Amino acid sequence: KILVINGANMNMLGRREPDIYGKEDYAALCARIYEHAQSRGVAVECFQSNHEGAIIDAIQEADTAFDGIVINPGAYTHYSYAIHDALKAVSIPAVEVHMSDIQKREEFRHLSVTAPACIAQIRGHGFESYTMAIDMLAKLNPEEKKVPAIAGTQYFPRTARRDMPPAGGKTTPPIFFPEKENGRCDR
Repeated sequence: KILVINGANMNMLGRREPDIYGKEDYAALCARIYEHAQSRGVAVECFQSNHEGAIIDAIQEADTAFDGIVINPGAYTHYSYAIHDALKAVSIPAVEVHMSDIQKREEFRHLSVTAPACIAQIRGHGFESYTMAIDMLAKLNPEEKKVPAIAGTQYFPRTARRDMPPAGGKTTPPIFFPEKENGRCDR
């Protein structure tokens, strides 16, 4: 069972910067997630909050009720060490996702302080960023908590990531995404 967490302003999909995030709304995102998960035989639950504390509570509660987390922290990506710490505190793996390619957008979006607490980051695929993360978590070896090998990509077991600097260091989390020219999703 996978918990999909969406942070600040994700409830505004379809209205907020549609040239970047697309015209489909949050309900459409959740419908796509549920449809994809059902087709894979995976149980999912979607959660969205504009409040950092509510996101932290959801992460902590997921530790005993879910097998993994897909998280798009929204703007909290760039400065929430509290969400970073919550992700590190739980025993289940998390994959950070972004609809747009944050590395090809404004400078302040390039840094993710939450990604080092995750096993991977997927960005730039629109709604498919979420379905790719669900597939990744569904394929995890539960005994080893390792991500399966994907051609051309290297992932690390979550336990190996605990000593990574949360931000500002030269080490970056494993990234899985094809090149996009403008950082915008295809929706």
